This record gives sequence, structure tokens and C-alpha cells, in this order.
Amino acid sequence: MATPKRKNPHQLLHRKPQYQIQPKIPAKNPMGPNKSRTTLHLARQNRLGPKRQHQIRYQLLKVRRFALESEDVDGGAYPRTPFAFLYEMPRCKTILQSEFPYNISARCINQEWFTLPMNRVWNIMCEELTYAIKDKNLVVHSFVLMSNHFHLIASTPNANISSCMLQFMRRTSLRLTREGNRINETFAGRHYKCILQHPNYFLNAYKYNYRNPVSAGVCTRVESYPFSTLPMKLGLTDIKLPLAEDTTLKSDLKGTLEWLNTDIDPLRKTALRFGFRHQFFRSRINKHNKQPIISMTDRI
Repeated sequence: MATPKRKNPHQLLHRKPQYQIQPKIPAKNPMGPNKSRTTLHLARQNRLGPKRQHQIRYQLLKVRRFALESEDVDGGAYPRTPFAFLYEMPRCKTILQSEFPYNISARCINQEWFTLPMNRVWNIMCEELTYAIKDKNLVVHSFVLMSNHFHLIASTPNANISSCMLQFMRRTSLRLTREGNRINETFAGRHYKCILQHPNYFLNAYKYNYRNPVSAGVCTRVESYPFSTLPMKLGLTDIKLPLAEDTTLKSDLKGTLEWLNTDIDPLRKTALRFGFRHQFFRSRINKHNKQPIISMTDRI
């Protein structure tokens, strides 16, 4: 009696060919079959639940297929070489609220500098912010323009931050592209926004944004940077856009300027950058004591 062949215990040596693992989609129709005809590989289909099978079928309908060659498999023509799966990028839904301010930032594409002079870019930004203030009821607390990005702290009494930033980014990008004779778009995708749900988080973002030119080595003091709303509040430059009342600066002018011109600890600066990338501000955790580097009671 012949002994049965012993299977190799290593799983990778028993993998099926790639064309059997891929979903079986006829190559004759380059746009893919209808939803009712979309089938999965039988072995793969048995391992998945009905909900996951429906999700995969829905994703297959939104795919662009680039079949380079086809081969007869089980009597039918199926793509042997790849087709690219272009799924929609997952993104958290924007939280629309009117209670807390947002910390917003956006950067130029490929981190390139603005092609126009900074004076002209500053005037365009201020004009479009003024238009958003009048049209969308946007409330601007602070604004700092750098050579290839900007920092903005704003509130939305109408809970319409998405429409405000869509209008501002689109109109600003269009004007900068036309006047700068650019072919590509100006900004690198979407902007980042973070809800500052505590007054100390607001003050930390307030200081971080105004100290950005000092950290970059552009100037030595925060009030000497011309492309910022701080000189406007101090009366050093012309007021080019309506701003919200700055109670922090108004309560103690000298003490606030001294606080703004104090350097930030590098560890806390890294924690701030980490926190600004979330929907709500969330500090980075210290690896040693497992506590947030910046808590609600901390002011940088």
C-alpha cells in the first residue's frame, strides 16, 4: 500500500498561485462586472462573513482595473497581472462645533515656498480671511504666515469650519496660482485642524504659533515679525483684517510679551506638534512615567 505524500508543514510552500487568490473577474470587460456577478475565490469566500463579502464586492465596483495580460484559467479568461486597487482614503469625520476654537495649519505642496513675494501673499491671505469673516461669520483669534505654510486659530459661531476653510483655501489657492504663474496647486492637500478643548490648550497653541518665526530663525522677538496678527494688535502695523478681542494680551501686555518671547522646551514642542494632528488636542505620552507630557494644567 502506497503511503500518502506528506505535506510540508510550512504554509508558504502550499500557497496557491496568485491568479487563484485574486477575485475572478473576466478580463473581457475592462470596467469590471456588475454587482450581481462579482464573485470571490471560493476558498476565500468561505472564510469571510456575509458583511465582509458585501464590503469587498462594493470596493471591487469602485476599482480601476489595468489588465496587462490574461490567461485561460478554469475555462475562462482572467487577469493574471495586476490591476490597481484605488480604495477611498479613510478619514475621520470633521467635528462641527461652536464652543471651542480650532488650531488650523496648511502647508504648500512639496514644502515649496510661495512663488509670490511675502508682502503680496500676506495681503491675499488677509483679504480672503476678511471675506470669510464677513461671509461665513468666521472669528479669527491669531494668524501667522510663514514662507511655505500658515498657522490660524479661529472659532466658528455657526459651526461651519468645513465650509469656511473650503472657501478660504480654494480662493487663496486660486489667486496664488494665477498671480504666481503656477501650473500645480498651491497647498499640499487638506489642512490640519485641532479642537482646543481647554483654555490652557488654547494658550499653548497661541504661544506656539506666534513663536514659529522665532523658532525658524526669521526674527528674534515675536512682535517684530511683520506677517503676523500680533503687530496689528500692538499697533505696530496696519490692521488688515478684523480680529477677535485678545483678552490674553489685553490683561497683561508686558507679561504676555515676556511669556511669548520665552523659549519652549523641545520635548513639549514635540508633544504640541503631536497633539495638533488629532481632532481634539491630545498630548504625547511620556515613555518613562506613562503620563501626558502636556496636561490640562500645564502652560508652556
